Amino acid sequence: MSTHTPDRPRRRGRPPKDSARPYAETRNALIQAGLAVLTEKGYSSVGIDEILRSVGVPKGSFYHYFKSKEVFGQELISAYGLYFARKLDRFLLDDSLSPLTRIRHFVQDASQGMARHDFRRGCLIGNLGQEMSLLPESFRAQLKEVFEDWQARTASCLRDAQACGEVAATLDPDQLAEWFWTGWEGAVLRAKLEASSEPLERFTEGFFQLLQAHAGR
Repeated sequence: MSTHTPDRPRRRGRPPKDSARPYAETRNALIQAGLAVLTEKGYSSVGIDEILRSVGVPKGSFYHYFKSKEVFGQELISAYGLYFARKLDRFLLDDSLSPLTRIRHFVQDASQGMARHDFRRGCLIGNLGQEMSLLPESFRAQLKEVFEDWQARTASCLRDAQACGEVAATLDPDQLAEWFWTGWEGAVLRAKLEASSEPLERFTEGFFQLLQAHAGR
């Protein structure tokens, strides 16, 4: 994330005099603004100043809220990982639907979400993964952990699908979940490139065709 300010820890100091908002509220606003910007742009190309302006925080106040840019990035990864985990649970734990229908509904909602933002926004975790060579090394394990958490939630849903006969017992739910997320992130990137939900739809149909082919054996 580019900025003219050196990337080094700063002492917290006193709260900015011109900020009327409570500390926690402003800090959360910066995280939310960072999430919105980084789902559209790369971490390396975004300046801290852009995020500060969007929240109305004075330019020199960033290090009052975060120890460093690296810590800010870590906070963004954690916040996005938790947000998306809750979103997954809302769909994948809905036992009023069959397990594979839950996954389809998640895909439909994600496609609609990208369309609402004119396909400018993608997945923050996927975006950061693509530029890992330019990021702090501390991000690597954190990003991997988020992907593994999403995969575990998806694998659990696929086990439910096995239990009710929607997925063949011979398939490994953990491998299927990893394959889904690897392909899904590529489809999200392609959807941004084409400004269309068709890559998401093509990938999803391919995934379900694979499951159906094995279920029919």
